Amino acid sequence: MTKAPYECELHAHTVCSDGNDTPYELIENASARGIRVLALTDHDVIPPESVVLPNGETREITSYASERGICLIRGVEFSCETYIEDVHLVGLGCDWTAPELSEQARLIVESKEEAYTETIRRLNERGYAMTMDEVLTVGDQKIPLADLQKKRIFDVLAQKGYAKDWSEAKLLVREDKYFAVKRKKPGVLDIIDIVHRAGGIAILAHPYLIDETVLWQGEKVPRWTVLDALIAHGLDGMEARYTYDKTICKDTRPREVIWDEVRERIAGRVFASGGSDYHNDAKKGAKNPRELGECGLTMEEFLAIPKLKALYVPPVG
Repeated sequence: MTKAPYECELHAHTVCSDGNDTPYELIENASARGIRVLALTDHDVIPPESVVLPNGETREITSYASERGICLIRGVEFSCETYIEDVHLVGLGCDWTAPELSEQARLIVESKEEAYTETIRRLNERGYAMTMDEVLTVGDQKIPLADLQKKRIFDVLAQKGYAKDWSEAKLLVREDKYFAVKRKKPGVLDIIDIVHRAGGIAILAHPYLIDETVLWQGEKVPRWTVLDALIAHGLDGMEARYTYDKTICKDTRPREVIWDEVRERIAGRVFASGGSDYHNDAKKGAKNPRELGECGLTMEEFLAIPKLKALYVPPVG
């Protein structure tokens, strides 16, 4: 396995949400890629405390990662804002026992179960045959309904030949208003506050996946009006480096151009983060999958940011 361009990967998913690696596989793949700092940021779920090894042994997850040469940071990627797509906030370094975080996760699960069950019903009604059981099957594993993510629906649509891949399936669902079942999402300003009260730092993921014009607090405004409001509210960081060319992004400029633009806009205001949004979609035959450490930070960049450096525990491996 080739070494990653960036040693610090601050945006990665597992089967705990919509990724395809188990936490063990994520750690092993990160180790093989030369990742030294890895943030596990599954969608809307409290991050796991343990990892199950192939022999059935259960280990504390950060200790195991440390033995594999990785400082693992437990995190979460919150989906925010009911009426704006792709406003995702990454929380790192929180006290994951904080009742406020657990309650927020519970409310999100309830809204997902209701909305995604209705989405599947509407797809069936329009001739897209799938069952909830199929959506909850990942490889040879069954995931609980509480861990259901919308991307799983897109994956099944692609597997059944209704789309060439999950990205095309997402467009199919997104562009037909009949399938636009809105689920209640928390406000992003509220999530910034909740993350801070839990002792963590709040980072906005993939800012340019947010549409150029959005409905914010009842008014249509430019994207940067929202981003500036988040910064003014206490946002800590923003993803500058991101795999825009490997997902659905309306901005077709080279990703490096977007990276530079984000860095210029946030300079001196919040720190620039980076992550690949790794899901290991290669397992499902994706032709151009996002790779671990394809986007991220160098070790030097990571340690130069005080709020990130405070989360660093040198690995023993």
